[in-house]
Amino acid sequence: MNPAMNSPAASADVPADPRRHGPPVAGGLRRAGWIAITASATAIGLLSARYFTLDPDSFLPEQRVTYLADLAPLMLHVGGGVVALVLGPWQFPQRLRTRRPVVHRLIGRVYLVSALATAAGGLLLVPKGLFGPIAPLGFAALAVLLLVATVAAFVSIRRGAVARHQIWMIRSYALIFTGVTFRLWISGFAAAGVPFGQAYGSGAWASWLLNLLVAEHVVARLRTGHRAAGPVQGDTAAGGPASGMTTSDFAASGVTASDGTASGVGVSGDAVRDDGSGGTDRR
Repeated sequence: MNPAMNSPAASADVPADPRRHGPPVAGGLRRAGWIAITASATAIGLLSARYFTLDPDSFLPEQRVTYLADLAPLMLHVGGGVVALVLGPWQFPQRLRTRRPVVHRLIGRVYLVSALATAAGGLLLVPKGLFGPIAPLGFAALAVLLLVATVAAFVSIRRGAVARHQIWMIRSYALIFTGVTFRLWISGFAAAGVPFGQAYGSGAWASWLLNLLVAEHVVARLRTGHRAAGPVQGDTAAGGPASGMTTSDFAASGVTASDGTASGVGVSGDAVRDDGSGGTDRR
């Protein structure tokens, strides 16, 4: 046996790369988090799709007249939100990005258009929102931030800044995922006996702020892991040039932290209300 093989100096020459050999438990948590987010996003997307029937009974009672008078922005908002919410998680699995780059780019383009549509529709509905000015301002801020994050993701990838693109996509989907977290917020407060108006107004801000906090936590952990491991040659995403962060850093990380924490994110501004049957109605 060669003694040099066991020497500290020899070991130091070949640093471990946590991006290549992450703890199995962390990988399992990431996978479980991604599945949970994908399942909840799909469920809410299917629930929201009932708006496409244009049945007034599917609308929130307090907004029924408003929605019937503004079907165009409503369908823009709901249609874009449903597509972005359901497709978003599929942007993050590394296997899909590396083995099916054409599919990854197609999903990204559809997501981009859908996210911009739901933000635009949400902004058009803001002036007629419930419980003003607090709730409408919260949804307006959400829509503006969604526009900024999604456009920044697009501009970054067009410039070949893959790592920056991935970070902005994490933020963009965190905002889209508000379609889920807002419903959970409203349902939880309704179960606790909090008046609907209070839950609605607070949720218009808290649901997406919490999502962004978790998204920034995910981004910070990725950056820390990258600095500790150093660059990995040739590890790029979506056909872009080599960048500071690698695709393996972002495997499932757009929706989960390395400790399995879900990074939430929405179909902007669409509220839910307990209908007494265990389900919920959108705003």
